[in-house]
Amino acid sequence: MNFAPLPSVDIAAVPADGLVLDVRENDEWAAGHVEGALHVPMSDFVARFGEVTDAVADGRTAYVMCRVGGRSAQVTQYLVQQGIDAVNIDGGMLAWDGAGRPMVSESGNPAFVL
Repeated sequence: MNFAPLPSVDIAAVPADGLVLDVRENDEWAAGHVEGALHVPMSDFVARFGEVTDAVADGRTAYVMCRVGGRSAQVTQYLVQQGIDAVNIDGGMLAWDGAGRPMVSESGNPAFVL
């Protein structure tokens, strides 16, 4: 079998107004996430797929993120197979945090990557 390479981008290439799709679980999201991101945990992804298609209905690219890039790679592959413009964020939230990109938490405490 021949698989197309998974589209992926470096943290620096994610635009400030880009649609970040965070597929981590609720506890990870609560600890720290990208402000304005769409949170659809991988475990709920198929059931909540409509939220994703609504978010990209205007042709937006989905920048898919998890903690390090494994779960988001699977979701990106699924989205691309559905004809959605999606790219995996290399290094995930750990790289985002490491690059000093802004994060928020649910609690109001300083955000961190769980």
